[in-house]
Amino acid sequence: MANTQIDMRKIKQIFKLYSEGVSKRKTSLITGLSRNTITKYIDFFKRYQLTNYEVSAMTLEELNNLFKSDQKEKSPQLLTLEKYFPYFDKELRKTGVTKELLWQEYYAKHPDGFKITQFRYWYREWAKEVSPVMHFTHKAGDKLFIDFTGKKLSIVDRHTGEIQDLEVFVCVLGSSQYTYVEACESQKKEDFMACVENALWFYGGVPEALVPDNLRAAVTKSSRYEPKVNEDFADFAAYYETAVLPTRAYKPRDKAIVENAVRIIYTRVFAPLRNQTFHNRPELNKAILEQLKLHNNMSFRGREYSRHSLFEEIEKHQLKALPSKRYEIKRSANATVHKNSHIYFGKDKHYYSVPYQHIGKRVKVIYSDSTVEVYHQQELLTVHSRTKQKYGYTSIKEHMPSHHRFVSEWSSERFIAWAAQIGDHCKELIIKILDKKQHPEQSYKSCLGILHLTKKVGNARLDNACKRALDYGAHNYNIIERILKNGWDTLDEDVEQQPDIPSHNNIRGSNYYK
Repeated sequence: MANTQIDMRKIKQIFKLYSEGVSKRKTSLITGLSRNTITKYIDFFKRYQLTNYEVSAMTLEELNNLFKSDQKEKSPQLLTLEKYFPYFDKELRKTGVTKELLWQEYYAKHPDGFKITQFRYWYREWAKEVSPVMHFTHKAGDKLFIDFTGKKLSIVDRHTGEIQDLEVFVCVLGSSQYTYVEACESQKKEDFMACVENALWFYGGVPEALVPDNLRAAVTKSSRYEPKVNEDFADFAAYYETAVLPTRAYKPRDKAIVENAVRIIYTRVFAPLRNQTFHNRPELNKAILEQLKLHNNMSFRGREYSRHSLFEEIEKHQLKALPSKRYEIKRSANATVHKNSHIYFGKDKHYYSVPYQHIGKRVKVIYSDSTVEVYHQQELLTVHSRTKQKYGYTSIKEHMPSHHRFVSEWSSERFIAWAAQIGDHCKELIIKILDKKQHPEQSYKSCLGILHLTKKVGNARLDNACKRALDYGAHNYNIIERILKNGWDTLDEDVEQQPDIPSHNNIRGSNYYK
C-alpha cells in the first residue's frame, strides 16, 4: 500500500468522525475517500468492537498490522489452529502453563499441524489482532496494576451548588483484566490506601504483588532498581501479605495494561455519567459500580468471554485469602515511662502500663484506632487495646510488681494515716480513691497531689474541700484543685433563710387582697 502512514492516519480520522456522528457523505468530503471505502473501514471497526480511545491509542504500525492480518487469506490449517487460541489464551494465565506445553497438546491432536515456531508466530499475530495495545500474558493472581485517571469526576453540593472535583482510582488484575474504579477525595496516602483496600475486598482476595505508578502516596523515592516504598504503604502490604512493585519511571510499557484500562473507563464509565448530577461521593460511587459491572461483563474483542467470567474461572481462586479484618493505619508518638510504670498517651489523655524495668526511658508509641503498641529501641514492650477514657488507666498486673521501689516507699496505709492527720473528710476521700482503682499503685499519684495541697491552703481548707468533693461524688485530684481555686470550700452550705420582715404600718395586711 503506497504511503501507508498517510492511509493509516486517514483511517484514524474516519473512525474519529464516525464516533462523533458525522455522516458518511460528509466524511467522504473531508477525507477525499469514497463512501464505499469509508463503509468498509467502519464495518471493520464494528466487527472488532474497537472504541475511539483504543483506536487513538494504537500506533500507525499496530493499526497497519491489524488490517494486514484481516486481509490475509487463511489456510485450513491456520483456521483450525485459530479455533484453539481463545482456549490457549485462558490456559496461559494459569501457573506453570507454557506455549510449548499447549503446542504439544495441539500437535498430539493434529500431527499435520504447525510446528512450534509457526505455532508461536501465529499465536502472537492473533494476540496482536485481538489486543493491539497490550501483548503481555500475566499469570493468574500475580499482579494488581494501580493508577489514577488524569480526568476527574465531580459532585455538586445540594445546598450551595459548589462543585467539588474528585480523583478517580482505577486498578486492574493483570490476568483477567477485572477492573475496579472508585472516586475519592484526593491522592493522599489515606485515600489511596483506602481505595486499594476497597479493591482487595471487591476482588475477595489478595494478589502476589501490587504495582502502583510512582505516586507519592506509594513511593517516596523512585528508582529503576530499588524504589523506596512509603513506610505506611509497605506496612499495609505486609499486613495483606503481598509485595509492592512500583513501575519504573518513564517506562509506560510497565503500566500499559492499567493505562489502557483508564482509556476504556473514560468511554464506559465517564461518558455514560457525563449528564448526571451527583450530590455526594457514595451516590457517585454507586453509579460508577453500576457502569463498572457492565464493563466487566462485556466480552473481550474477538473472544467469547468477559473480564468477569475470566476472573471467576481462572483468577479468583488464585488470589490469597483476605485477613479477618481490615487494615488500620498506624501513627506514632513518643512518651516517657513514669514511676508508676505507666506512660501518658496525650492523644486520648489516657495512661497505659509498661514493664517497670523501663521506668524513666523514652519509648515509641505506635497506635491505630483499636490498639496501642509500646516500643523501646524497636523492641515491642506491650500491646494494649486502645481506650479513649480521659485520665483513665489501662494496666497489666505483671507490669507493676509489689516489690517495685515506688510501691515500697508508698503504701495505702501510709496515705490513709497521712490523710487522717488532716481531717476525717480527707481520710474518707483518700480511702475512696484507693478503693476505686484496679491497682492501688495507680492512685498514689492522685493521693500525693491532694495531700500536698495542705502546704498551700492548710489542713482546714483541704479537709473542707474533701467534704465538698464527697458531697459531689467526685473522688480525684482535679476536683479538689478546682474547689480550692474557686473558693467553694469556704461557701456557707446552710440553707439560706428568708430575712425577717419588720413590722411596719405601711405594710398591707392579708385582708387587703380579699
